[in-house]
Amino acid sequence: MEETQKITRKLPNQEVDYYKIAKILLSRWYWIAASVLICTLISYIYLWYTPKTYATTATLKIEEKKSEFSDLVGIINNNDRGPSKIQSEIFVLQSRTLILNAIRDIDYRITFFISGRVRTSDVYPQKLLNIHLLKFDSTNFFRDIISFKPVSSSSFGLSYKLAGKPVNHVFNYDSPITIANTSFSIQKPGELAKNTIFMFKFNVPEDFIGRVKGGLRTSEIVKNSNIISLQETDSNPQFAADMLNAIMREYLSYDKNLKTQSATNMIRFIDNQLELLSNEVQGSEKSIEKFKKNSKIMDVTSATDLEFSKIKDLESQRSLLKIQLIAIDQLRDQIMKEKDNVSLNLNLEGVIDPLLGSLVQNLDNLLNEKSTLLKTYNANSQVIRDIDRQILQIKNAALNNIEGTSTRINKNIDYLDAQAVKVNQKIATLPAAERDLISLKRDFEINDKVYSFLSEKRLDAQISRSAILPGATVIEPAEANFSPVSPDEHTIHRTALIAGVAIGLGLIILIRVLNPYIYDKETVESLTTIPIIGVIRKFPDEIDEDNTQILAVSRPKSIFAESVRSVRTNLNFIASEKSSKIICITSEIAGEGKSFIAVNLSSTLSLIDKKIILIAADLRRSRLHKTFHLPNDVGLSNFLANQCTVDDVIRNTSQPNLDILLSGPVPPNPSELLHSKRMKELITELKKRYDIIMIDTAPIGLVSDSIPLIRMSDINIFVIRSGKSKYYAATVPQRIANEYHLDNTVIILNAFAEDLLHSRYYTTKFTGEYTGSHYYYYSDYSGYEGSDYYVDKKKFKWWDIRRWLK
Repeated sequence: MEETQKITRKLPNQEVDYYKIAKILLSRWYWIAASVLICTLISYIYLWYTPKTYATTATLKIEEKKSEFSDLVGIINNNDRGPSKIQSEIFVLQSRTLILNAIRDIDYRITFFISGRVRTSDVYPQKLLNIHLLKFDSTNFFRDIISFKPVSSSSFGLSYKLAGKPVNHVFNYDSPITIANTSFSIQKPGELAKNTIFMFKFNVPEDFIGRVKGGLRTSEIVKNSNIISLQETDSNPQFAADMLNAIMREYLSYDKNLKTQSATNMIRFIDNQLELLSNEVQGSEKSIEKFKKNSKIMDVTSATDLEFSKIKDLESQRSLLKIQLIAIDQLRDQIMKEKDNVSLNLNLEGVIDPLLGSLVQNLDNLLNEKSTLLKTYNANSQVIRDIDRQILQIKNAALNNIEGTSTRINKNIDYLDAQAVKVNQKIATLPAAERDLISLKRDFEINDKVYSFLSEKRLDAQISRSAILPGATVIEPAEANFSPVSPDEHTIHRTALIAGVAIGLGLIILIRVLNPYIYDKETVESLTTIPIIGVIRKFPDEIDEDNTQILAVSRPKSIFAESVRSVRTNLNFIASEKSSKIICITSEIAGEGKSFIAVNLSSTLSLIDKKIILIAADLRRSRLHKTFHLPNDVGLSNFLANQCTVDDVIRNTSQPNLDILLSGPVPPNPSELLHSKRMKELITELKKRYDIIMIDTAPIGLVSDSIPLIRMSDINIFVIRSGKSKYYAATVPQRIANEYHLDNTVIILNAFAEDLLHSRYYTTKFTGEYTGSHYYYYSDYSGYEGSDYYVDKKKFKWWDIRRWLK
């Protein structure tokens, strides 16, 4: 029970060391610096090869517009220019037709370029050559780039591709040149260097549509306001500014034309009505004169005049309502005949019923939206079907509203007709001559009153048309902005810096995550409860393959020798009650330094007047005979095979108090020999002669040869090599100890060299391991390489950050 309690241990408490985390990340600061440098270089290359983009802005204020039909039909303008109307104007500003007209306002016909080492640049508005077009068909012309290079004072060379083949010709200045279907001439320029190369190409307005629309952005500066901000982005800042100003000029012209068209339609409508009334007024006037002459009646009585005044007013109101009804019918025809994929152009913003204005505006917006969507979706798509359904609903609502308005006007006409019947009945009681005269004068007065009303409105419309101004004002025209907005150098450099740091840190973290090896004692402590008895430092110089120099003896003032002596001290605490100790050294696999530890530890122990024998118990692959320059013809295998005695296999070494028992020839059955009674007899005999029996065994992870030796040993040392042993190796001594109920197993971390990259970011709360009733004190001697106590003089390198962290 007591034995079980001794080997049941808990993993030590470990705490995160944030200072150590910083040291780990800074241990490979040159990785971070290299990644930052590479990312910065990439950012400069990207900026060098990426064309710069410039942005130009302008501001446009949309004014309120009023339809001339509003005055004619008594329409109330209840539909202010709200967000939907602003969106309509924005659509007009971005329309293909308006942009095409704006392109025609600038000098678009020939574009000149200068070829650089990285890219070809558009030099608009410069004209590097004076080119005259002699024959140019806008539907069939030469579209490829033409290179110009002066040859002499009177000639030049042109290079271009025709049918995919390069063509080079020399021409004279001011002479006709024909390429494909295009003819032109080049006027002789000033002095040009012979190595000067210009390029140019011919264009039509359609060639710039994608370029302009792709860079054009329009938006409201303030929500629900009538001020629009326009922005044009392009690789040429002057082109962007000129194009933006041309778009605004074209919009103002477009808006003015719409107003002019509205006034013209008004005048045309009034002219049609006046033409009908003119003949009737003239006929009525002649009829009155003729009747008076024939009847010899100069005037009517006062009673007759009163009835005449009533009937005249009723008929005048009726005529004006008829005109309003005509205007309403025209509005109905426009809505019913308008195609669904074209915006309505009603020239009418107010309506008799305020709801009608909103319906007409919504219908106009939906038609604009449908026109835009048809560029992306086909006519049978669900999106188009949905908007068609909305258009149909609004059309029906608008037509119903118009029908209601028309019904109301007809009711008013019917009312006036009923009133006129009453008056006509009174007139019928008058004498026949007066009655006939009233009838004639009534037609004349009514037609004359309506004629005067329409003439007045015609005059107003003519005055309005002559004074028409655009319904928008340019608040801030566009000016060329030569500060690029893209690529953003500061953002790209900042991103490169952040990416470089992230890549460097990510690389450090990735290397740590992918690392399968043990490097420091904290890693061992986190994987097993087996105590660490010491940390053997890695020897800073080269070591020969056979370790012919016993370093703990030949270099006694080295840190390596001091770390071996630290292990020697801690061994005294284990099995201290025994006069003769059996120490077994093993590891998981070959190459972890168990033989190296055995030799140096034995040599160190022999220096304190301990009689030591080192047994090469790795019967398969021992190299200890090479370390001591001894032949391996007779050894342990011979003794276990009853071929010799103990005295025949024990050999002295040059080191006082240290004898060695070599492995001997490799036997066919090493495991069986080590399990034999002869091995136990050998150990019993050696315990009588020596203070410490040091046994170098075969790797326990590969073969089972060392199991009997481990079970009979007083101390079992398991060697883990820094940077060589994998994580699984730290769990092996724990498993062996539990399996065979051993409480004498300890670990030595061999060949430790401080490497912050692979060190753990946590640390234990104490500096020693506890087992039974003892603490094992040891040090990894980090930071003491340059101390005068040791002969090791570590050469610090300028990039070693640890020098600055200590």
